[in-house]
Amino acid sequence: MYQSKKPYLYGTGRRKSSVARVRLFQNGTGAITINGRDIDEYFGLETLKMVVRQPLAATEELGKVDIVATVEGGGVSGQAGALRHGVARALLLVNPEYRTVLKKAGFLTRDPRMKERKKYGLKAARRAPQFSKR
Repeated sequence: MYQSKKPYLYGTGRRKSSVARVRLFQNGTGAITINGRDIDEYFGLETLKMVVRQPLAATEELGKVDIVATVEGGGVSGQAGALRHGVARALLLVNPEYRTVLKKAGFLTRDPRMKERKKYGLKAARRAPQFSKR
């Protein structure tokens, strides 16, 4: 089996149709790499970067760990949410006492909201075709 050069802690995060595989390296500099790119390069909006860093800020691990993540599927907002979920799960392995902080903030709960399926006879999930009054 493949052995990593540096030991890491792993967490999987999901949101909408996005899946994030997060590797958390302890004793790091605070670098966050997503799909081989820096977080500032990957996410354009400051709010999305903030969403990813929320679990780290809540547990005061912001400049102490490095994160290397692979994200696929969905849009940028869903990917940021999936990353937040994955980072929170990996932080649990760092210290199990973080559970109360992360749980209270809602970072460990998988958000079940999904896109509603399209129904027959309609143009979308709820959008009906427009009829004239003739």
